[in-house]
Amino acid sequence: MKNNKNISGPSPVKPREIRSKIRTLIFALQIIVVAALLVVWLSSESIQKSKDLWVLFIYSFPSQFLIPIIPHEPVLFYFGKFYSPLTVALVDIAGTLLIEALNYSVFKYIIDTSFFQKMRQTKSAAKVVELFNRAPFVALLVAGLTPVPFYPFRFLVVMAHYPIWKYLLAIFLSRTPRFYVLALIGRAINIPDYLIIVIFIILIVSVNGPILRRFLKNRQGNKTHAS
Repeated sequence: MKNNKNISGPSPVKPREIRSKIRTLIFALQIIVVAALLVVWLSSESIQKSKDLWVLFIYSFPSQFLIPIIPHEPVLFYFGKFYSPLTVALVDIAGTLLIEALNYSVFKYIIDTSFFQKMRQTKSAAKVVELFNRAPFVALLVAGLTPVPFYPFRFLVVMAHYPIWKYLLAIFLSRTPRFYVLALIGRAINIPDYLIIVIFIILIVSVNGPILRRFLKNRQGNKTHAS
């Protein structure tokens, strides 16, 4: 008597697993594209000195992606010398809206990980979200219009499940006049290029300096603890 063996084929891939893989792929591609734009901009002197508006548009991506390492404002001073403030503001806000939609997508992927799900359930995170939800649109308008660091709000809108269309609307209404004013300053004062470079360097140091110090301090502490 022959034993019948059940030969089972490969188990079908679940739709949830497919969606997860697609999201991971999209997430990776988003990071790669923005990183590539940053490398191209930093490595090309001709692009850095270009007065073409497409450079302003593209620069919005590396300078406003997640927690940016390069400042955005000096470029508005620069282009304000060659174009009307309205033109500069409209071109820049177009790039900004695209990158902020990208930020929303990336942060949504990050926050769905188990680590951030646990962090999201802490009392401190719940308190911050609760405060934000009291007047989210106003908070975004103020943060977008003033020079306060904006990157925490990119994370906060996702934690609070704030609709992306409202988020982008707040970005448009707050950032457009801000960009206009910065371009107007660049046009009215005609800031020399060397001074724009100085401002650029100061902003890079002020933003990345504390992060670098904390990193070096933690690294030194780990070495001391290990020894």
